[in-house]
Amino acid sequence: MERWLGTGGMDIIGQLGASFDEYGVTRERDQGRELELGWVRGTWNPTGLACNPHGIVQAGVHGVMLDAAMNFAINACLEGRDRTKATLEMKVETMRPARLGDQLGFQGRVIRVTRQVAFVQAQIDLTDGNISSRSTGTFLLHREPS
Repeated sequence: MERWLGTGGMDIIGQLGASFDEYGVTRERDQGRELELGWVRGTWNPTGLACNPHGIVQAGVHGVMLDAAMNFAINACLEGRDRTKATLEMKVETMRPARLGDQLGFQGRVIRVTRQVAFVQAQIDLTDGNISSRSTGTFLLHREPS
């Protein structure tokens, strides 16, 4: 996973002005089982590519960033060659505008993982601590045969 820090292996992330900076796994207990839930954090300084002519980051670009953060968080907790396969469902809410040149933070966090599906959330934060956008998603997983 270390090699995916920075752009996450996707050129568009760098072109939008973002970087994945750290990731890890949180261990939690649920009904007697120990769970390993992945997370990721990053920074984002939106470039002109992310914005409309008025310098406001487009909602669809928020979606790209949130989708990427959720994918990275899932992959952080999968072992071996197991990986996300597809985004099954994703909801994006934009609550406050992000602008060209803003210094933003973002994070993704796995809520639950099953054999075939992961449930995840992500958010993008403004420097004043308010949430600019957030997302929840359901992702199909690719599992290598045992």
